[in-house]
Amino acid sequence: MNWEPWTGCYKASDGCTNCYFYGPYAKRYGQNTIQKTDKFDWPIRKNAKGEYNIKGNKILATCFATDFFLPEADEWRKEAWSMIRERADIDFLILTKRIDRFLVSLPEDWGEGYDNVNIGCTVENQELADARLPLFLSYPIKRRFIACAPLLEAIDLTPYLHGVEHVTVGGETGREARLCDYDWVLNIREQCVKADVTFWFKNTGSFFRRNGVTEKINPYKQTGMAKELDIDILNGKRLF
Repeated sequence: MNWEPWTGCYKASDGCTNCYFYGPYAKRYGQNTIQKTDKFDWPIRKNAKGEYNIKGNKILATCFATDFFLPEADEWRKEAWSMIRERADIDFLILTKRIDRFLVSLPEDWGEGYDNVNIGCTVENQELADARLPLFLSYPIKRRFIACAPLLEAIDLTPYLHGVEHVTVGGETGREARLCDYDWVLNIREQCVKADVTFWFKNTGSFFRRNGVTEKINPYKQTGMAKELDIDILNGKRLF
């Protein structure tokens, strides 16, 4: 289940080049004006009986089609934090490429973090892993995950897996997508095994190299193919 309180985005790093949502071959290409959506208050909407429309014990992927920490959303984010605080019975997953804006974006009562907020930091190559993840680990966050998506090269996450609950890996999707090599995926998986961190291979990407052979994978089959490889380590963790 996804919650997109605002829409619109623009490039933050190399992983954004062929964005499946706003990239040059996406339907929303050029939509870089940040605007509230009609679902802005979705988590706290109630029905005629006064009950929340979204029941508790759900996982809500938040701003997966934009970025929660965009500067243009600074004022709206204050309201979003208030809704997240109110719905302590929902787990909010917040994924960002702008982890450098984390501290300036926090509510006053954040402390060491909210129990129902899991912050994810996206890294697509080693350079950005080395730049973003030390910041990510230095911030007061109770629950953290790393998303290597799109995975553009081999990445060594070993120095950064302490204090991280989970790692997700995925290839790039689209007609101009860059290659995802299965060896890179398996290497990250092995790092997670050694660090006792759960791992999810989300999707292969459009161009997937395995055993030296590169295949072009239909967009609708990329998630299924990743699942068929049966390399996930979830230990009962629920996926969004």
